[in-house]
Amino acid sequence: MTFLAARSLSSFGPPVSTPSYDRSSVRTGIVHLGVGGFHRSHQAMYLDRLMETGTALDWGICGVGVLPADRGMQEVMAAQDCLFTLVVKHPDGTLAPRVVGSMVEYLFAPDDPESVVARMADPAIRIVSLTVTEGGYNASAVTGEFDGSHPGVVNDLQPGAALRTTFGLVTEALVRRRDRGVPPFTVVSCDNIPGNGDLARSSFAAFAALRDAELGEWVRAAVPFPNSMVDRITPVTTDADRAELSRRFGVEDRWPVVCEPWTQWVLEDSFASGRPRLEDAGVQLVDDVAPYELMKLRLLNAGHQVLAQLGRLAGFEFVHEVCGDPVFRRFLEGYLEEEATPTLPSVPGIDLDRYRADLVGRFASPAIADTLDRIRAEASDRIPQFLLPVVRANLASGGEIERSVAVLAAWARSAEGADDAGRPIGLTDSRAAALALRARSEDPLAFVADRELFGDLAGDERFAAAYREARTALRERGARALVTALAQRSSGSPV
Repeated sequence: MTFLAARSLSSFGPPVSTPSYDRSSVRTGIVHLGVGGFHRSHQAMYLDRLMETGTALDWGICGVGVLPADRGMQEVMAAQDCLFTLVVKHPDGTLAPRVVGSMVEYLFAPDDPESVVARMADPAIRIVSLTVTEGGYNASAVTGEFDGSHPGVVNDLQPGAALRTTFGLVTEALVRRRDRGVPPFTVVSCDNIPGNGDLARSSFAAFAALRDAELGEWVRAAVPFPNSMVDRITPVTTDADRAELSRRFGVEDRWPVVCEPWTQWVLEDSFASGRPRLEDAGVQLVDDVAPYELMKLRLLNAGHQVLAQLGRLAGFEFVHEVCGDPVFRRFLEGYLEEEATPTLPSVPGIDLDRYRADLVGRFASPAIADTLDRIRAEASDRIPQFLLPVVRANLASGGEIERSVAVLAAWARSAEGADDAGRPIGLTDSRAAALALRARSEDPLAFVADRELFGDLAGDERFAAAYREARTALRERGARALVTALAQRSSGSPV
């Protein structure tokens, strides 16, 4: 057993791939805010892949923890010289471990926000990227309005404040660059949000405008915010993952990352001060990300919610378990084919039939062992972005909505706190108390009448009727019975 650090890289055997490039020659060109599992399995992996070819050595990553909860990552990165093991889990059980070396610095903003601002203000930094979650842009999912009353935002607008938010840190760095005549960096959102770059521009410009109206206009006009689509299933790292890496490969890594083999990054080619040749690492650089983004959000991300909300009620724990059940799998396929796909434009270079088949196969892989609770977490940020646009599009076109509405009813049912067998279900959500209160209301439409989440959907007669029917079916017969009935309707034959 060998503890992961720069000095120990040469001691790992052939099964463990390690950087062949000289990390001491890597210079930082990217600051990434919100270092978690996904960034390390995705963007950091692509940069590491480029560096293995002997290029992009001036595009090393400085990771930044913005939240107090990021202290654990800070401690691990300090102990491991910013190295971590990426373990690709293949469906047949094969593991492919790779030590990723593209991150060369890590800063913890709660301890020293000035060091983070100074790093981003450095002319060497040409890209600032973000994985701050769907809710991290501080904007209403319905109206898109920036919440200027958020306590962190209020704090960061005070002169001389110790900055606490992504908005405050990034904006102050941009101001310093502008004042010094340094071109702005490009801000790249890598979160699962429709038009993530557009939303980032809107939120950062809104924050800047609260500080100074002219500054807000400058951020909106001068700073590039390219849109992107990112895709790789990356479950939460468990103690079992750490133990397996140590036992099978002799690597003692305090925070490895596990992921599926599939990876995709589609990125709008709009940068202020250059970029690494990401296309050489497999990234798709395009003029318009929107078709790819909608495909992923409405098929993969919404498909995850289809399995998680109904599957958790039925007593399943893992994504692959519920996807492996013939009834639930047929239901998922019906959603993908009959409700989601008709709302999509054509996607250049993508065969949607093949994409859907691959997607179901990815969900069904037992190697990943992704939990339904991880997928269900913060659903109030996710469902309005992933599933509600499908409902609205089909209401407008006269398309099918029954499966999507069943997912919403299952979300409400689980917010009551128990599955169909009466076992407790936790709700990890920033709006948990409000969701539970509405879910338990005697008013059958109370849950979907929350305009901050659902807008005016409850006022649509067709939607309201379908929701009442699904809610009643879940209460009286349970998730499996409802899924079975809808799966039979989509297939036209018994399941």
